[in-house]
Amino acid sequence: MTTPASHKLRILIVAPYVPSAIRVRPYNLMRALAARGHQIHLVCATRGFADAKDLAALQVAYTVTTVTVGRGQNLLAYLRALPRTLPLQAAHCLTPAFVAATRAAMAGGNCDVVHIEHLRAAEIAWQAAATLPNAPPLVLDAVDSISLLFERTIRHSPKLKNRAIGLLDLARTRRYEAAYSHRFAHIVLTSVEERWALDMLRRHFGQREGVPITVVPNGVDLAYFQPQAQQRDAATIVFTGKMSYHANEAAALYLLHEIMPRVWQAHPEARVVLAGAEPGGELLAHHNPGRVEVTGAVPDLRPYLAQATLAVAPMRYGVGVQNKVLEAMAMATPVIAARQTTRALAVCPGHELLVADDAPEFADQIMHLLDNPELQQQLAQAGRRYVEAQHSWAQSAAVLEQCYRAALRPQG
Repeated sequence: MTTPASHKLRILIVAPYVPSAIRVRPYNLMRALAARGHQIHLVCATRGFADAKDLAALQVAYTVTTVTVGRGQNLLAYLRALPRTLPLQAAHCLTPAFVAATRAAMAGGNCDVVHIEHLRAAEIAWQAAATLPNAPPLVLDAVDSISLLFERTIRHSPKLKNRAIGLLDLARTRRYEAAYSHRFAHIVLTSVEERWALDMLRRHFGQREGVPITVVPNGVDLAYFQPQAQQRDAATIVFTGKMSYHANEAAALYLLHEIMPRVWQAHPEARVVLAGAEPGGELLAHHNPGRVEVTGAVPDLRPYLAQATLAVAPMRYGVGVQNKVLEAMAMATPVIAARQTTRALAVCPGHELLVADDAPEFADQIMHLLDNPELQQQLAQAGRRYVEAQHSWAQSAAVLEQCYRAALRPQG
């Protein structure tokens, strides 16, 4: 099937969770695709009441089919996968009900193309399509290379539990990602590094030349995240993100244990704000009003970014694009990031943001920026200009649409 560029597509999106302002990539891509005139049908897993508010908002704009997947069902899916070669990440939410709902949404010519969100939904969509005589093309938004994330977790995570999980799933995840080209018509990733990682896996496992792999960068909602005309708090350092995510927790503890003690020697007035949902007990134990604030879930991150002197992303490991960096830059908040965090960005270190390789350098950069209001202003303005030019969700959706149309072209 070939579709002209003007033809509006019926897009089925299969997601292992409810897209929301926290799950920013699928949420904003859906909005941008709908703005381009495409019809969206979302099939997603839900935890029930916890997702009710986000689901209600989605149902106003899109056709939504939900499948409730509880912790017990997830655990059963993991246990089924353990003796097989299926990655545990791919077994997440892999229930008969979710596969059946996805198959029903695909059947009968009701969609032109299927967009699969993340490795966690890949097997669900694949199993649903495998039983249909004329399944629509499957486009996998893998987002990141999960095997690359596991490799870095194993090397750099301070917690044995996270390293053990990475080891358990690394080999099977590598094989599964290497075989993407046998299952999907097009692969989408957030960065050139992720594309390189998948290509290396394909070559390592002797797979044939694969289907196209396209980089679709994360965007930032430039209308929502805007600079604010208000006085920033003095000597305030903010780190944002879901704190239950192991890479964010490791970064927050690294900031508190290894970076800030150096900063506090020269700037005892400096204050750290950890703004994000679900901090664990180890982070909560650091809450100390006036010095360290651990907020937990907040309804809006913008006030924290607007009030801070600077934002940091001291990631010890990770892959892909860090949305926390883009959001801070969009708010014209000066950013200091770990160098590996900037690999997915087209930034010029020292111009749009500052980079650091280790704790002493991170502390030096923080102190340098705290002492230099002119540099703060320069980074703020250059950072905002950068995201305006490079990270629009509308631009990303336009590239994604091209991927859909390429998948719909006859092969051969």
